[in-house]
Amino acid sequence: MSGEMVRITESQTKQGNFKTNTMSDNQQVNRKRLLWAGFVAILAAGVGFGIRGGIFANWASDFGFSGAQLGAIGGAGFTGFCFGIMIGGVVVDKIGYGKLVFVAFLCHVLSAFVTFGATAGQSTETAYNFLFWGMFLFAFANGTLEAVANPLVSTLFPENRTHYLNILHASWPLGMIFGGMVGWFLGTGESALDWKTQLAFYLVPTIVYGVMFMGQKFPKSEASEKGLKMGEMFKDVGLMGGAVVAYMLYLFFSGTFAPMFDEGSSAPQILATFIGLGTLFWIGKITNFAPGHWLIFVLFITHALVGAVELGTDGWMQNITGAILDEKQGKILFVITSLGMFLLRFCAHFIEKKLGLNPISLLFASAVIACIGLNAVAAINSFGPAIGAVLIYSIGKTFFWPTMLAVVGDRFPATGAVAMSLMGGIGMMSAGLIGSAGLGYFKDRYAVDELKTEDAALYEEWQSAGDESKFLVFESVQAIDPKRLEDTKKLGKDERSKAEQTVVDADIRGNRRTLKTDSLIPATMAVIYLLLIFYFRSTGGYKAVKIDEA
Repeated sequence: MSGEMVRITESQTKQGNFKTNTMSDNQQVNRKRLLWAGFVAILAAGVGFGIRGGIFANWASDFGFSGAQLGAIGGAGFTGFCFGIMIGGVVVDKIGYGKLVFVAFLCHVLSAFVTFGATAGQSTETAYNFLFWGMFLFAFANGTLEAVANPLVSTLFPENRTHYLNILHASWPLGMIFGGMVGWFLGTGESALDWKTQLAFYLVPTIVYGVMFMGQKFPKSEASEKGLKMGEMFKDVGLMGGAVVAYMLYLFFSGTFAPMFDEGSSAPQILATFIGLGTLFWIGKITNFAPGHWLIFVLFITHALVGAVELGTDGWMQNITGAILDEKQGKILFVITSLGMFLLRFCAHFIEKKLGLNPISLLFASAVIACIGLNAVAAINSFGPAIGAVLIYSIGKTFFWPTMLAVVGDRFPATGAVAMSLMGGIGMMSAGLIGSAGLGYFKDRYAVDELKTEDAALYEEWQSAGDESKFLVFESVQAIDPKRLEDTKKLGKDERSKAEQTVVDADIRGNRRTLKTDSLIPATMAVIYLLLIFYFRSTGGYKAVKIDEA
């Protein structure tokens, strides 16, 4: 790959942003310090994400949220990311990395105060709003940081983007390990801390990354160094890539505006359509309505699937495996999954070079393994086999996100931070609107289906009095009462009545079906990657291109 790498400009070398034979020790420290500052920044996001996944049950019990409502709150932890990374990706080459880091730091701190506004005794609607917007701010900060970190590392290490982007994103599962361990040791048992205290732990790495970025000098992307204008950076995205962005914005705003209008009103969809089409028109206008590159269009759609299956599933994994086995084992399995990801992301270079896999082949193998892993997790009955199942799943999902970013950096250097940031935003928004919300809906739906089949009268007794569980065009369903179900799960088998055990068993079967449905996503991704393998073979093989060749 090094023979095909993007050309390093003379001015970048003089700034000490790249490794050369004459680089001083101080210059090398600067490059590494920026890499590890980005590492800690994404670590903070992972810590918050890991803790949040472990306190879903607390929120269901304290506020009576349904699976769909919890999924929507979890989804805000992704959708806010989209706005942070998309806005940041558009402006980062103009205003610089440092200003965006400062904005992210402020939003991370502010999100804690908003989230902690949810207290016992509030109405479900009030608590929901505090948690939703607190998660949104948290995600916005995460997205802004990735708008900095991804193009920064891609610019600093053009000779091996896949390797260093995987190292950068190894901090995400490490953060989830720390967050999962907070829930494991401090979230269960008689000495368990309240959910607010647990969640506050993510502020520790937040302070650390703020200090590490302080006073640092940042390089420019090659596109910025070349003096490319905004329209030129967006040209490869064009109308096709813009259509994917516009559709994700439509999904977000149609859901966000819905509570502001009467049920059944078409106003939310009309406003969301206006925003989506307006965004698409703006992209068209600045690019002279260029159609965009078909490969970016395919990568954007595929990354939407990546977000849904990787992050959307991660948000529910503790809850689902905890329901099938028990709460503490679910937290342990989540930590094991994250540990596997953390270690493997340091091995991307070895896998590529020693096994002869290019990034697309690596992605194809990952998708196949992830599909097998999700089906294996769906079949678990005891803790020992569950460890093996979640490790298979973790191997499969490990390389998706950073390797997809590396492909964009390799193939479309002229887009600067734009395409990379838009793709990251699409993935995160999909995780929130499709992955997290969809899994929450199917958890509700399948549990209801199983209980109705087993005992329809019992379902009538246990159904929730809250809002129906909804997702996209699928039929709405009245979920099983979430508070009553969570309280019943806390009882031992011997303490439950026959009816209570029937409900719990139906919920477990519903969780298994949810994971099997989820496995269809990496199966679809595998087909896409296989087709891309055939395409690159027909054109002489996959390679990174220079900006003058793009």
